[in-house]
Amino acid sequence: MAELSVTEIKKRYRIAEADKEQWRSIYEEAYEYCLPMRNMYDGYYEGNAVGQDKMKRIFDSTAIHSTSRFANRIQSALFPPQRSWCRLTTGTDIPPERMIEVQQILDDYTEKMFNVMNQSGFDLAMGEFLLDLAIGTSVMLIQAGDEMTPIRYTAVPSYQICFEEGANGTVSTVYRKMKRPFDVIIKEFPDATIPDELAVKYRENPNKKVELLEATYEKDGFIYYCVSTMEGDNKLVSRTLKGMPFVISRYMVASNEKMGRGVALMALPDIKTLNKVTELTLKNASISIGGVFTAVDDGVLNPQTISIQAGSVIGVSSNGGARGASLAPLPRSGDANMSQILTNDLRANIKRMMLDDEIAPENMSARTAIEIQHKISSLSENMGASFGRLISETMTPIVRRTLELMDELGIIELPLKIDGLQVKIVPISPLAMASNKDKVNDVLTFLQMTQQMGVVGGSLLKMDAVGDYIADHLGIPSSLRTTPEERQQIMQQTMELAQQQMEQQQGQMPPEQGLNPELPVG
Repeated sequence: MAELSVTEIKKRYRIAEADKEQWRSIYEEAYEYCLPMRNMYDGYYEGNAVGQDKMKRIFDSTAIHSTSRFANRIQSALFPPQRSWCRLTTGTDIPPERMIEVQQILDDYTEKMFNVMNQSGFDLAMGEFLLDLAIGTSVMLIQAGDEMTPIRYTAVPSYQICFEEGANGTVSTVYRKMKRPFDVIIKEFPDATIPDELAVKYRENPNKKVELLEATYEKDGFIYYCVSTMEGDNKLVSRTLKGMPFVISRYMVASNEKMGRGVALMALPDIKTLNKVTELTLKNASISIGGVFTAVDDGVLNPQTISIQAGSVIGVSSNGGARGASLAPLPRSGDANMSQILTNDLRANIKRMMLDDEIAPENMSARTAIEIQHKISSLSENMGASFGRLISETMTPIVRRTLELMDELGIIELPLKIDGLQVKIVPISPLAMASNKDKVNDVLTFLQMTQQMGVVGGSLLKMDAVGDYIADHLGIPSSLRTTPEERQQIMQQTMELAQQQMEQQQGQMPPEQGLNPELPVG
């Protein structure tokens, strides 16, 4: 199939960029108050300015801390560092007689995948990725790396990309505008075709940056990758990919919108109010500490020649009289208690909306496992539909893309499709396991009830299937579990051993006591 021309790509890019620009003002405010260091919506990026003070309007850091806590909490609950947070399992299309064999292979692939992720710095990229998710939209670029870093995970700022949606609201096309020094283009894109006019233009200054447009789009069932120059219609790179390298996740999507709305946008009114109240409180505090004075224009005291500071002595010819003191403090206004109550309420609202409430009160010396488990379950309930969106838009695409690159690099051989029918991705993170434990508890409760029902109750459940169900939901690896054949063999050996013990007991029993014929009767 024919690829899109550079002209068509740029036309579609401008439409997507114009749509994203409608979000610039609200995203700029959210980043300013919650993630000022990652704010590219404030205009500094276009001017290529660095070292700017991005916190000059911040008077309260509650939102900044809560955003960081939100990202850390989601990462610990869904993508815990240096731990396995998902498992590859067999789908319904795998024949029952092959499920054990295939599952053992998938368990090996799961272990190798997390080894590659730990080696490639996935946890660091995921932390930055979830920070952007607190605002609403986060982007991760997954590419092949080198021997030391097999796969490169990069959290791309949402400002640098715009995208189009395909069927069912999924992201089908991603555009990224970037700048690269001319001499870096050849190193970053070895297969790039450099036009002669472009080489001549940057020959004298190879460090000068070239503005590029990167487009990754889906067409006719194929994924195409194209890099072109913004100036002119020069197509430098053209590739066909096995999968989408960009993972775009949205915390929540409103109707008829593409960009996401995160917890920071929900709490933004309270955040702005708290910042203003804190600013006024600090100004009032400075007045209370330094004081404000009034000076009578009596020709005796010149306010312009005095310095009002601690320990200073102000010389005057007269200090009093019919008109009062020449210098007097201005009565203080404002209610400090009311501002304190207001700020406390606003901080509590912000923390609650950003899922930053404490697991246990600060005065508690220890937190029990039940309390932590309850809090994890509560986190899942508070996230609502966002939990499912994180699974479908974040976890599944990341795992699928990672396995595709591992297959290309020869680390694994992946003949199966990761589509839920042949291979399923099952979350085993603490947040997912909290939900699974509820299902396991339901089965165990029913099992206890059947035991009280006698023979009829014992026939209601398949104990082998019950054991497999519990092991699957608790994430027990197949290498630690027995196969149906091994279970049958163990049962047969147990029955044979029991039969042998019974025969031995019968052989060792003394003969029954009867009458001794040698003794006289009576």
